[in-house]
Amino acid sequence: MFEIWETSEPARLISDAGSLKVALEKVDTMCRLRHDQAVAHVGEAREGYQFEIRDHRGKALARLSYVPDTSRAYQSVVVEEMRGEDDD
Repeated sequence: MFEIWETSEPARLISDAGSLKVALEKVDTMCRLRHDQAVAHVGEAREGYQFEIRDHRGKALARLSYVPDTSRAYQSVVVEEMRGEDDD
């Protein structure tokens, strides 16, 4: 079991996930949402966002800082190597 946290102040639990792959997808979805909000000028403008994936004990396994780049379309923050997918 994994937990996805947005650690920007104030820190908040976003969701949980049964696998690391699902946790990465959820972080990517949150970054896409923040990008879309920045493009649409919805919500409070911020310099950037911080996310953590934590294990069931609360230990941070991965951290990501994300700053929306509104000058271009959203690009996934999760590279294929992180997803564990093969091209074969």
